[in-house]
Order: sequence, then structure tokens, then C-alpha cells
Amino acid sequence: MKHDLQVTIIKELISQLDEGRNVDAGVQYKMTTQSYVCPEIAEHEQKHFFMDHPQLIGLSGDLPAPGSFMTLDDFGVPMLATRDKAGVFHAFLNACRHRSVKVAQEERGTKHVFTCPFHHWSYANSGELMTIPNNDHFGDIDKSCRGLIELPCAEESGLLWVHPNPDGHLDVRALLGELADEFPSFDMNSQVSLGQTTIDKALNWKFANDTFGETYHFGKLHKDTLGRLYYGNNLHFEEFGRHHRFVTANRGMETMRQLPESEWDIGKCTFVLYHLFPNIQLITSRASTTLIRIYPVKGDPSRSVTRISFYYAPELAAQASDLDDESARNRDAYDFEEGRASLANALEVFKSTVENEDYVMGEMQQRAAESGLLKEIIFGRNEPALHHFHNNYREALGQPLLEQL
Repeated sequence: MKHDLQVTIIKELISQLDEGRNVDAGVQYKMTTQSYVCPEIAEHEQKHFFMDHPQLIGLSGDLPAPGSFMTLDDFGVPMLATRDKAGVFHAFLNACRHRSVKVAQEERGTKHVFTCPFHHWSYANSGELMTIPNNDHFGDIDKSCRGLIELPCAEESGLLWVHPNPDGHLDVRALLGELADEFPSFDMNSQVSLGQTTIDKALNWKFANDTFGETYHFGKLHKDTLGRLYYGNNLHFEEFGRHHRFVTANRGMETMRQLPESEWDIGKCTFVLYHLFPNIQLITSRASTTLIRIYPVKGDPSRSVTRISFYYAPELAAQASDLDDESARNRDAYDFEEGRASLANALEVFKSTVENEDYVMGEMQQRAAESGLLKEIIFGRNEPALHHFHNNYREALGQPLLEQL
């Protein structure tokens, strides 16, 4: 992020803190709870947002070297992502061309050749069909036409994108707009994967997304966790088409006030969160990144699966030594000597906060919506990210926009 933009955002947040005000969208909305429970809506969302929409599946650090691979089943298509011997990223349908069995069973690892366990057809990690056992019994096959089915994919600014439809269109710069020029500044391409964790809960995927859409609850729900690290009730918000940037201040802002503007660093006094339509929350800095991917469970509007992945830049770890422990834990906990262990703890704390605080609220919301007795919920003037998210997907599905209260 350019330094003048960092200064603009930090100044606005300081002003909000000093004046006791928050971001103000100037309008309140109401929305029917049917959006969270209707099977027909859920089916349309699955098709338009997950089966036929570009998907962010991870960072470059998930495929750290030639031969690296990972598999995913989250958006309705069994997928295999690989890095070939030249370092090129590929994505394929994870299905043998013979009888459609998965050629890769593990979640991730290193392989240069994938062998179907059923009849041992084998494929290069660049997709080509290499061998067919007992070919004289099976009959002739033109191997050049029977490689793994390739999916459109792209690797840009350290982000791995895939389109689940082989005939789908994937243009990352067009998809991200201005953010395509902002993301390279975070050096996500150099960050390495620490690990992943999963939260499977009884709440609609949009309720899960909603928990990342406002700071109103920080000092209430998170008073003993995030509320000790972040002020709450402050927000710098900017839209980028269907995406948005969401920045809120942490206690490091007090240190930032003492420094000249030339030394202001947004990574040391806020967290910067990007919502990437429809289901991604990306919290990033030059030191670390947390990628949150939220998926519906097909056929069940009341459930969702959240995949949380954590990444960090090892060469930046030493730069945090001038911070006190609480500030470091707040920012990403990457300043401990044993960086990998401390980051593992940070990931667990993050998961625990989301799972045991935010998503517990979401499950309560889900049950109330399913009762049919609560017809609508309200989004306040201080919740513009929720206005933006819900209006975007409603427009994409051809639904009426949110109704003003």
C-alpha cells in the first residue's frame, strides 16, 4: 500500500478515535432472514458464486517448490493444484480420464507423477497422461488427448486463482480492479505457509461472512480477547467494485501518534482486511497474511465450512523486536525468536476467537432465522461493509437490493 494512502487512513482512524465517532454510511437497512435459510437461494448461490465464479484457493506459499501439490473439494469440483518442474502453477479436475477416480488423495504434498489407485493410469504434474498399464489389453488410446482436464488458473501478486469451469473466464486484473495494483506491495508472493485449520459450524455461509463486516462488536463480544487489542467502533472503509477494504485501529496507534508521518506504518497500528467477493476475507501485511475462505455446504443452507490459512515472511520477523509483547501478539505474533511456534499459537488464538465467539453468535442467528418467527434483521449506519456485501450478492442473483429501514 502506498505510503500516502497509509497516512490518509491512519489520520482518519486517529480522528475517529479522538472524536468518538465511527464510519457512517448515513443509512440503515433491513433484510429478510430467508436469505440465510432458503434452499432455492442456496442452490443459486452454489451455482453462480462457487461453481461458475473465480476462486482464490491460497497463496504461492501453498505450492512452495516444483512438485508441490494440494487438493480441494470446497466449491463443488474436486480440484488438484500443482507446481510443475519449471515452477508453473496448474489446476486440474482431480479425476482420472479412465473412470473418474481421484488421482491425488492427499490434501497436500510433493509429487511429480500422480497415479490413479484404481487402474494405475499415471499423469505428470503438468497434466499429461504418461502411462496406461496393460495397454495391449485395454486398447489404443491417444495419450495426447487424455491428459487431466485443465482448469483456468493464474498466479498473481502471490495469490492463486482458479476457475472451476474449464470453459470459464479468468482475468485477475479485471476481477480485482484497483486492488490488482495494491496487492503487490504486501509481498504475499514471498510469504510461506504455516498451516491451515477448519471450522465446520451450523450457520449459513453469509452469517459467517457477516462476522468480519463490522467493529461494533469488538468491545462487547470480544471484550476479553480482541477487545483488549483493538479499540472497536472505528473503521476506514473503501469499496472496489464488489470487493472492499476494511481497516480498523489497534492499540499500536498510540505509538504511531508519537512518530513523524514519514515513519507511519499501517501494519503496526491496524489490521487491513480485504473482502474479495463473494467468500474471501484476506487480512494481510508485509509480515503475515491470514486467508479466510468461507464455503456453503451443498444442499444444506444451515451449514458452512471456513478454511483459515496462515502465512508469514520469515525475513521480517526480526524487525518486530522493538515492540512489546502485547503489540506483537496484536499484530500477528511474528516477533518471537521461535517464529514458527509463535505463529502456530497466533493461528490457534485466531481460530478459537472466531469459532468460540463469533460463530457461536452465528449459530444462534441461524436457529432464529430457521424458526421463521424473526422475519428480518437490521444493518446499522456503522456497518457499511455489510451493506456492501449483501447488496452485491443480491444484485448478482437478480434479487431486490436491501430495503431502507
